[in-house]
Amino acid sequence: MSTGTEGAGGGRPIESRDDMLSVFASGEKPRAAWRLGTEHEKFVVRRLDLRAPGHAEPGGIRDLLEGFMRFGWAPVEEGGQLIGLAGADGSISLEPAGQFELSGAQRRTVHETAAETRRHRQQCAEVGEALGLGFLGLGFHPTDTREARPWMPKGRYGIMRAYMPRVGLLGLDMMTRTCTIQVNLDYGSEADMVRKFRVSQALQPVATALFANAPLKEGAPSGFLSLRSHIWTGTDPDRTGILPFVVDGGFGYARYLDWALDVPMYFVRRNGRYIDCAGQSFRAFLDGRLPCLPGERPTLDDFHDHLSTLFPEVRLKTYLEMRGADGGPAPMVPALAAFWAGLLYCPAALDQAWQLVRGWSLERQLAMRAEVPRSALRATAPDGRPVREVALDVLALAQQGLSERRAELELGESEACHLGPLWEIAEEGATLAERLLAKLRRSESDMARIMELAAF
Repeated sequence: MSTGTEGAGGGRPIESRDDMLSVFASGEKPRAAWRLGTEHEKFVVRRLDLRAPGHAEPGGIRDLLEGFMRFGWAPVEEGGQLIGLAGADGSISLEPAGQFELSGAQRRTVHETAAETRRHRQQCAEVGEALGLGFLGLGFHPTDTREARPWMPKGRYGIMRAYMPRVGLLGLDMMTRTCTIQVNLDYGSEADMVRKFRVSQALQPVATALFANAPLKEGAPSGFLSLRSHIWTGTDPDRTGILPFVVDGGFGYARYLDWALDVPMYFVRRNGRYIDCAGQSFRAFLDGRLPCLPGERPTLDDFHDHLSTLFPEVRLKTYLEMRGADGGPAPMVPALAAFWAGLLYCPAALDQAWQLVRGWSLERQLAMRAEVPRSALRATAPDGRPVREVALDVLALAQQGLSERRAELELGESEACHLGPLWEIAEEGATLAERLLAKLRRSESDMARIMELAAF
């Protein structure tokens, strides 16, 4: 979950609709400048008693952040509380219940992303060892109840915590008990963004199936292979899911803007303070009619903040975010980057992926999205085949795209090597979730065993 984009708009007031459209246009880059950036979350647990540490307790989340400073990370504070870090490898932030997130730097290749992930994993291991903390790579917390999860001292989370139960039954579970891996990718033009958005939205459930890694709830099988993915269906229908208008012929920056303006707000930031505007209208804000800030009109910073509170399967900001994957072990981070870079950054692979999905109706895409959280690779794709068969075809396209990038970027080893975990999953037809369940059936399914099997 993004933690805000303070300063992204330079504090400039929004004077016209074109000012907001220019935010999306500002993301356009020539192909040679395309980069990729990953974001990955993991659960933090105390090794001694396997409970989630709070922020301020000795050996807790604040101490974890302070421990990372030995590697050159700089503190990020809110209201005098240490809530994140900034450094050469991007930023470290906290999800609502202390899920630990690295938002990596923009990288030229998947190899660079893999190296960044290895550094982060080593730092987690070193600091965690000193504090008696471990890191769990799963999409949904396997044992904790919602009530057992701590809350981090961040202003936006207090506002969201109060608002979520008004719009969905599962929003607080999303906030406190889920983890994800995401990858962010560039586009060259509005037309390029549209093609990439349509392809990636159609194939997002396929990625969810390949990365399904959330089978447990409160110590028992949940009935889902990606409970995290299911949780999003009960979070907030105003701002989540597959966007129907992306499938029609009129999609572009303007259509996404219209949708974004109709999604209710969460907050406005002023002087480092979060002002609760939950449920209020950004369109009213544009007219100076926002009840929480009467007479005031928004800046581009406010618009960037609002964009960060939208949670569709694919999200547009000044880049495209792929949001369908569960959290997992460290090798799954570059695997996700390789999957989407191979598909979206090679024109031939993107064209073939478009040919694969262009005939998929919205109705069938929604049906696949609804089935995948339970059935993963056994779900039915819009073309009538099992998702596993589509996944194999899509992996072949991604591998083709990465092979072409090898020559283009003058790489020694193809980035396709990072697809290895996904090929294994697709060829065997067994997700990480199913493997975990099988191992737990053969052993005592307590938290210590889960920690052993699902460590980040």
